[in-house]
Amino acid sequence: MKIRIGSGLVPQNLLVLLLIVIIIFAPSNVLRIILGLPLILFFPGYTLVLALFPMKEQIGNMERIALSFGMSIATVLLIGLILNYTPWGITIESTLYSAASFIFLLSFIAWLRLSRLVEHERFNLESQMKLPSWRGSIWDKALSVVLIVAIFGAIGTFGYVLATQKVGERFTEFYILNIEGEATDYPKELSVGEEGKVIVGIINHEQEAATYRIEVAINGVKDNESGPIFLENDAKWEMVMGFTPNIVGDNQKVEFLLYKEGQTEVYQSLHLWIDILE
Repeated sequence: MKIRIGSGLVPQNLLVLLLIVIIIFAPSNVLRIILGLPLILFFPGYTLVLALFPMKEQIGNMERIALSFGMSIATVLLIGLILNYTPWGITIESTLYSAASFIFLLSFIAWLRLSRLVEHERFNLESQMKLPSWRGSIWDKALSVVLIVAIFGAIGTFGYVLATQKVGERFTEFYILNIEGEATDYPKELSVGEEGKVIVGIINHEQEAATYRIEVAINGVKDNESGPIFLENDAKWEMVMGFTPNIVGDNQKVEFLLYKEGQTEVYQSLHLWIDILE
């Protein structure tokens, strides 16, 4: 069976561009996994092997496929190692853009090398990608079976890990800062009727969107509140909140109570001790 797609560079690069669009506009789409597997496991190595061996007689089909898988894994690991020492770090976006840039660059080099060859010398999927002949010794057949099983086993394992990846720890950061945005020098003394102010902050690490509400209470009596506050995962919220004491006394407790939507019990709490003067 012959496949009329030439070297395969054009459809490969179109699939990479499609994956970039999906990651940007539909990050939770299942197509991200379907297209992401060949981007990680095959495309980088295939493009590199094609740039190194553009002639169809240089290496066989099985060697080309095996090298494509092996070089892809090695390339992606090297890209991840380099990204780890950059300001961008290892993220979905940084890995995607780096791998895509590598594929586009090597595709251009492979195209240049292919264009310098006459038609019958070029590696061409139309003429090369046929069903392998089941000839040779029993050892050749066994090695072919083992190679095929190993390749599909690697793809299946990688897909299973992606599909069943563990959800990170779920928690919410809840904090208060002074009016200058520092975690020190909070209000310690106020006069009756004088408003105290602090910055209250929330960072959502619940691995999903969440809605919060904040109450400020002085000696157990509600004095102020804010909400509902809707935050996507890893989103941050800060706001200046005030409280006004009305009773003279030392060591009065000012509490900042965080509630999650649908819960009546306090999710987290913070407090300050303040002296109230006449």
